[in-house]
Amino acid sequence: MTPTSPPGGGLAWPPCGSPLGGAVSRAIKQGGAWQGKGRSRRRGRPSPGPQTARPFRQVTATKMGARAPLWASLLLLLALPGQPPGAAAQGQVCSVDRTFVSVEENSSVAEPLVNISIPDGQHVTLGPSSSPSAFRILVDQLFLNVTPDYEDSTMLEAHLECRRGSSVVTQLVVLVSVLDVNDNAPEFPFETKEQNVSEDTRVGSIVIPEDQLKASDKDSEDVLFYTLQEVTPNARSFFSLVSANRPALRLDQALDFYKWQDMTLQLLVRDTQEETEVPSHRATATLVLHVLPADLRPPWFLPCSYSDGYVCIQAQYHGAVPKGHTLPSPLILHPGPIYAVDGDQGIDARIIYSIVGGNTDNTFAVDKDSGNLTMAKSIPSPTTFILLIRADQADLARYSVTQATVEARSATGNPPRFPQSLYRGIVPPGSEAGVTVRDAASPTQPLRIQAQDPDFLGLNSAVTYRITNCSEFRMDGETMLTTLALEHEGVFYAEVEATNTATNDTATAVAEIWVSEQKPPTIGTPGVGSTGEDEPGRPEELRFSTVDMAVLGGVLSALLLLALTVLAVLLYKHYGHRLSCCSGKAAEPQPHVFDNQAFRGDHGATETSVPSPEPGPTPAEMPPAALDPEPLSPAPPNPEPLAPEPPVATGAGDSPSAVRSILTKERRPGGGYKAVWFGGDIGAAADVVVLSAPEAGRDGEGDSEGSSEEDGGRDGGPRDASGSSTRI
Repeated sequence: MTPTSPPGGGLAWPPCGSPLGGAVSRAIKQGGAWQGKGRSRRRGRPSPGPQTARPFRQVTATKMGARAPLWASLLLLLALPGQPPGAAAQGQVCSVDRTFVSVEENSSVAEPLVNISIPDGQHVTLGPSSSPSAFRILVDQLFLNVTPDYEDSTMLEAHLECRRGSSVVTQLVVLVSVLDVNDNAPEFPFETKEQNVSEDTRVGSIVIPEDQLKASDKDSEDVLFYTLQEVTPNARSFFSLVSANRPALRLDQALDFYKWQDMTLQLLVRDTQEETEVPSHRATATLVLHVLPADLRPPWFLPCSYSDGYVCIQAQYHGAVPKGHTLPSPLILHPGPIYAVDGDQGIDARIIYSIVGGNTDNTFAVDKDSGNLTMAKSIPSPTTFILLIRADQADLARYSVTQATVEARSATGNPPRFPQSLYRGIVPPGSEAGVTVRDAASPTQPLRIQAQDPDFLGLNSAVTYRITNCSEFRMDGETMLTTLALEHEGVFYAEVEATNTATNDTATAVAEIWVSEQKPPTIGTPGVGSTGEDEPGRPEELRFSTVDMAVLGGVLSALLLLALTVLAVLLYKHYGHRLSCCSGKAAEPQPHVFDNQAFRGDHGATETSVPSPEPGPTPAEMPPAALDPEPLSPAPPNPEPLAPEPPVATGAGDSPSAVRSILTKERRPGGGYKAVWFGGDIGAAADVVVLSAPEAGRDGEGDSEGSSEEDGGRDGGPRDASGSSTRI
């Protein structure tokens, strides 16, 4: 058998169907060396694998005594010039230019991954062990068919099978490594995490461990950085993270249930150390911390004389009872009934009361649940009891003790009296039954209606209270409670009756209860309450409030101002001219001197003495019409004060008909007529009328004339012989 010549020249192996070619091919497939007719085999060297693309082995002859035809064939193969047996077989198998490729995740690779060399008569397919749907073969090139994702698969495998017909000639493996890229944000295992923290947690303790707060990142090579931000103001001062890479939550400051009951923080995580780095991803989660109260304080007896929320100076109670009587109702104590609460308001444990000392002969008893102090027997003589009252928490973890002083006194039978006849309370709308009415003046305190007994300087526990006319409220000792739900706003008036059970004397007072959200208007202080013989207070007496009185006062003030304005206008209208004449500066008056300004420039006039008139009626008794029967024109205002006019001398017989006016504008020649003319009407013929000389017997009038003389002397006027003169 001789080798065939290929079309391109040179020598080639016989076809596989020939006796020699088939034997060689079978030997190669079985991985051993063919040794002639006996087909004895021996294991050759291990194949270097699919990456070497050397599937064939060299065929040798080991026995010199083989048949002549076989040796002839081998010699023919060895005699091929420049063609070793393996080189001819190399072109008969598939090969690739590379078997390992690296690509980044999320990248679309359009170019071929590898090139495949395929011999004639063979074809290449993807084997079943290849990554599903990850590759495709076009002709003699291998392409990536998907977008790789590192989180789904870090390595893709392509198993290539070279086939001739249905027989697999060669198998090749191409590996594609997917490189990780920072394309995923970190994730917390929760969105909101709530954690309870006790108020007494030690500072520096880990509140939430790291494994409960740690975030995860699909990008395995990323390092996560954590940051804590506050949502509740000042929450960062209480909590912090252990480190930037360890998200354990640590307590840095002591908690206070009364100030911070809930705090909210925001936990942030980032997959880069700096926010400016690209790419960078982050995630957030919310932490809600609930501060739980701790049992730190004992019970407190109320009301506290001082309390800041952490410490309470407890109340001590005082009361009085009449001797010789056993009171059926609980004792009335000051400043209130025995009542204690848990000092830790958040826990609010139930309180149990007991008497631990001072209860001589078991005279008193205390209700273990309510704390009401009652009498078990009467007290025969005046005695003072100092009782020690203990309040325990229901779990008996903490307790406290206070003192209640009760005095037994003698009662003389005086009726009780209320210090005021009206009490005002307030209750919000929508209150259910059993709600305490609050004091309108101090809405944080309950309304206390208390009657006083003159025999007791303090409180008299023998006095009981009840409401006589209002079913919406009832008395509980000195306090008032609602008996049913009050849905709507309104005002109720209740009559409270106080009864001294020892003497059966009574007293009444009125309680005004406002069902309102707002504080009612204030009114004046009411008077002292009535006794049993007095009439109870009436609601009609409280018709007007302070606001109503203020409005009424404003209206009255406006009316008063209007009345004063009208009065001033009327006064000015009727008396304005008189006020204007007096507005100038008045000269110093000269007694009994009468100046006529019209005659001041007339030097030819002479002066004569004027007789003094007889005493006549006073101006108050004389009618105005008798002085001026004729109408006069108004005279111009004179800055100097007006001097009174001299009286007119009467005629003979002193009859009223003889009285004549001396003021006229006409000059009459008749005898016995005296007149005064004004300067503008006299003219050049004016002269001075001489009156009769005054009588010397009138001393008082002489003195007046003397003063007039002195004034005339100072003015430089003429004088008559008698030393008295009058200018007209």
